Amino acid sequence: MKTVKAKTKVTKRDPDKTREAILQAASEEIYLNGFQAASLENILTRAGVTKGALYHHFANKLELGYAVVDDLITPFFTRVWVEPLSIANNPIDTIQSIITSIPSETSEDFTQNGCPWNNLCQEMSPLDEEFRHRLSLPIAAWQKALTEALKRGKDQGLVAEFVNPVSVAAFVIAALEGFAGLVKNSQSHEVTKLAAPELFYYLNSLRAQNHTKQ
Repeated sequence: MKTVKAKTKVTKRDPDKTREAILQAASEEIYLNGFQAASLENILTRAGVTKGALYHHFANKLELGYAVVDDLITPFFTRVWVEPLSIANNPIDTIQSIITSIPSETSEDFTQNGCPWNNLCQEMSPLDEEFRHRLSLPIAAWQKALTEALKRGKDQGLVAEFVNPVSVAAFVIAALEGFAGLVKNSQSHEVTKLAAPELFYYLNSLRAQNHTKQ
């Protein structure tokens, strides 16, 4: 998910724009420092708004964090994964295409800071049940979209009969989020360069024989 750099100070009263500025600033601050260490002062500075404006839109820091998940992280998953898979003609082609496009969909500091969703899951899911629940929704939607796409692929004779769509969807998501964690830990995309071809080999093995991609 791309981060947005500090915006200029909001000078006109536009509640929607003010809220958006706060959310984008909070997203960047949380991404860089984690939710617990995120500074409200830094968020105010980035957004160019007053503390009163922040508390007009969000009752507290937790509510702001929840909104970052609901309004920014979840729509990112929907745009990148759910929507393409919901209209996929060939699910395996679509999955591979999305994986190939991930570098252009992520921020330049993805290597250093990792996946925003993954980061928040690791940090906040054990600490706050509401965070855990909200963070579970985009991944559940992603898994559902992937499962349904694979089922359609089987019905159309594009995906092999032996494929268990639910299991494959869970494995692919786990692999991709695992890549994100390893990239962050190593501060290098080398692990992706090494592992991605193996993931593609696995995905190609799921094709029905008469539709094997050369």
